[in-house]
Formats: sequence, structure tokens, C-alpha cells
Amino acid sequence: MRIEQNFSLEKYNTFHLPAKTRWFMEYENEDDLQKILHDEYFQECLSLHIGKGSNLLFINDYNGIILHSAIRGLEVVREDDSFVWLRVGAAEVWDEVVAYAVSKGWGGIENLSLIPGETGAAAVQNIGAYGMEIKDAIETVEAWNQLTFEKHVFRADECGYGYRTSRFKDPHQDPHIVTYVTLKLHKQPDFKLSYGTLQDVLKDKEITLQAVRDAVIAIRQAKLPDPEVLGNAGSFFMNPVIDVAHFEKIRQQYPKIPSYPSAEGKIKVPAGWLIEQCGFKGKQHGEVGVYEKQALVLVNLGNATGDEIALMAESIRSAVKDRFGIELMPEVKYIA
Repeated sequence: MRIEQNFSLEKYNTFHLPAKTRWFMEYENEDDLQKILHDEYFQECLSLHIGKGSNLLFINDYNGIILHSAIRGLEVVREDDSFVWLRVGAAEVWDEVVAYAVSKGWGGIENLSLIPGETGAAAVQNIGAYGMEIKDAIETVEAWNQLTFEKHVFRADECGYGYRTSRFKDPHQDPHIVTYVTLKLHKQPDFKLSYGTLQDVLKDKEITLQAVRDAVIAIRQAKLPDPEVLGNAGSFFMNPVIDVAHFEKIRQQYPKIPSYPSAEGKIKVPAGWLIEQCGFKGKQHGEVGVYEKQALVLVNLGNATGDEIALMAESIRSAVKDRFGIELMPEVKYIA
């Protein structure tokens, strides 16, 4: 177990903000996690469990305990002629898990290539891209209840999964810490290639798991900045879902507005397109910018503060609301 005081979180948030935490605790296994959860000082303190911080915006220093998992491991726990069940430690880097599955010929997560972060956080967030979501590959999520100190193994249908959300993000649910995720992967891949950009890159190519992974990586690298080079948290806002009447009203003025069908007969509109129509793409204010290749991404140009990034985000939200009557919701979690 690792315990540090006044610890810099610059390497634990992909905006690379110089926030500090009063305490940083990293546990190697579930026994160490149990000891932390039972500790009276820990129970009295404000605490937050994080992965690599690819979805966090630290507004200030954190006056509490930041918890981080160091639980690693990839283990095949079951297989049959059609599927393999892979148990993954929460601290495993997500893209390395995808690369491993693809190298073994196991399908179901290849479209989620190059999404930053760790596996536990991916399951909490229900990451998704190019027609896939991690929930569709999850068999179970193992998690510890922070109030009762009990471990529970949740089936996928018990995780409350929705668009970029789960029971593990719901403040009305008991807080849980994810330690392992078991993925059910296909030995005979069922490719999801409905997105136009994916079809374009794969045109005239043999469709294999590696080809799909390479295509997704190429697309992401072409439009998204590398957080190691330019601090960012990927898509800052969720794509809004609106009713048909609202969409048709907007389409009268913007006939080329892109859209995708969503649940319950509603329409999903790309947040990046809305932001671009409001003139923010490529703009910068001080040390904060809107990425020139993708308006959905806010970037730290060098020495931005969390406050400055939040102010830019609020300016964008206000402009989109005024022009389109649509309320953009941050995908990024603000930590004050």
C-alpha cells in the first residue's frame, strides 16, 4: 500500500492541472482496500476514487483522500466454443486490454480502442465509441460498498447502465469501488461498422479485428489530441438527446444538421457540431482552447487552471443554449 501527503495530481488528470490532494492512497489488492475502508480516519475524511483522471476537472486542490487502485491482472476464467470470459483488474490500462483481446482474436471491444483511462473507470463511465459501449461486453463488475464494506458482484443488467452512466456514478446509490471487471468476448467477432467514418477508412480492406482497431486508432488520432502532448479530457460534453419536434424546428434553419436515432424515439445531436456552429472551434482564451480539429474537446494550452477551463465550458454551454435551446451536459466530472 502506498500513502503520500500533499501529493501532486498532475499525472492523475489528463488536463495535467497542478492540483494537489491532502492524502493519496494506492492499494495493491482487495485486502488493502478493506483495511482502508475500515479505517476510522478514512471514514471521517472526504474521499474520491479515481483512475487516470481522463474524465476529471480539478477546480481546486482536493482537501481529502484520493484513492487509486493498483489492482492489475488479465485472467481467462471461463470459455466455450463461442465466448471467452476475461477477468480484468481495475487498474489495467483500457487500451492495453483492447490490444490484448484483439491479439487473441476475441471481439466485442475493438471499437473502443485508444479510449484513455483504466478498466475500472471505463466500467463506471460506460465508455462508448463507434456503435459500441463497454456495457455490451460486460458480464460482471466486482465492487466494494464503501458504507457496508461488503463486496458485491453485479451482473451487467444490475449496473444501471445508460449513456455514459451507471449505478456507480449515481449519487443516489450506495458508493462502490470497482476492483475487477469480467468481459464476455466473442470468438467469432460480430463487427459493428455502421459509422460512416469507420466504413470509409475500412473501404476495400479485409475486415479483421486488427483492421478495425487500426481504423479506430487512425480516426481518433486524426481528430483528437494526445493528452500526453496537449492536456485534455477527450469529449468534454455528452451528445444531447432531444425530442423530434425540437429537432425538426432546428432542422428548418439548419437543414444539414447531423443526427442519430436514440432511445424512445428521440434524436441524438452531435455536441461538437452545435459548438462549431456557435463559432468556438479553434478559439482560445488565455491558456484554454477549443481544439481546432474537434470542437467537443477543450485543451490546456500550457498553464490553464481548472477554473479557466470551467469558465470556457460555461461560455460554450450558454451560447449553445441561446442559439439552439439545447442544454449541453458535461461528460467531465468537476471536482471542487
